[in-house]
Amino acid sequence: MDLYEYQARELFAAHEVPVLPGIVVETAAQARQAAEQLAAPLVVVKAQVKTGGRGKAGGVKLARSPQEAEEAAAAILGLNIKGHQVRKVMVAAGADIDAEFYFSILLDRSNRQHLAMCSREGGMEIELLAKERPEALAKVAVNADGIDEQVAAHILAEAGFSQDEVAPIVPVLVKLWQVYSEEDAKLVEVNPLVRDQEGSIIALDGKVSLDDNARFRHSEHQSYVDTQSQDPLEAKAKEKGLNYVHLEGEVGVIGNGAGLVMSTLDVVAYAGEKYGVKPANFLDIGGGASSQVMANGLEIILGDPQVRSVFVNVFGGITACDQVAEGIVEALNILGENATKPLVVRLDGNNVEEGRQILAEASHPLVTMVETMDGGAAKAAELAAERK
Repeated sequence: MDLYEYQARELFAAHEVPVLPGIVVETAAQARQAAEQLAAPLVVVKAQVKTGGRGKAGGVKLARSPQEAEEAAAAILGLNIKGHQVRKVMVAAGADIDAEFYFSILLDRSNRQHLAMCSREGGMEIELLAKERPEALAKVAVNADGIDEQVAAHILAEAGFSQDEVAPIVPVLVKLWQVYSEEDAKLVEVNPLVRDQEGSIIALDGKVSLDDNARFRHSEHQSYVDTQSQDPLEAKAKEKGLNYVHLEGEVGVIGNGAGLVMSTLDVVAYAGEKYGVKPANFLDIGGGASSQVMANGLEIILGDPQVRSVFVNVFGGITACDQVAEGIVEALNILGENATKPLVVRLDGNNVEEGRQILAEASHPLVTMVETMDGGAAKAAELAAERK
């Protein structure tokens, strides 16, 4: 779960990472009041959206008076930034900046480690820096012991900071590690981490991504869920405990096991090139799913207005093919007349004959059984194209 900047700053403050005061508002008039309340000579009005590039899109503006803050908020609210509509802005006290740095900690899954990245050049797009001047971005592996003062000093040295510069930054990096580890985050990023004219180190911006798999340990994280901007289908799937991601295509995809589903997405995408259609979702019903789980998955996918057909691709293991078939029949019975989209079903593995028999006996006019994954993808793509 990605957090808004103001939520990241709240987490930072809770762990004593130095931040400047800010107030989140939803109207231009409230922005004026916030600027008056902050009583700072300079404030920054910042769009609260879960994407980068806000500055280039006009989503970050400086204001030197409450009137300017109101005008800035009026210009920002309602903006569309990379598909994200701005509904809130944060009015934050400005800093008298002497230098801007970059720091982040992330989960490096490919190497099974935590990774700290640090640069003396903050404030710019880190992806661009890493591509054009990789020597300016230090990357330091962090083991399970985390970041203490010694490790923090090593990271800063790798990034080219002088000994005089290191001392005030070290405790901030240690506290940012505490945010990362104690909140079960996958990413904690500060860009820029600034030094002001008085020598204080401040997290001027923040990006935090929390691990949803650890949410059971953090009931307080529920308050960070943004129901207003959350995809309704993904929200419904989450309520039902389904591993579902909404995409932009026309062919619904259901499989058991992430690897099989990813492979299915690939073959559907390939088959769909001929017909101008794409996969509409990722849905993994898991290795031990019941017929009810199958029914829940189909209910969500068939309720997606962009879906034109569905490809169910299951290899029976822990989840036997007869359970999957029962789930398909059950889902179609639940949906009744609301089920109007064709299903292409490929079953293989444990209890495959029993599963095929269940579907054959049900003889539902929307269901087509196929023998192979490639054949199923091609048929589902063809059916989706016919209904566009």
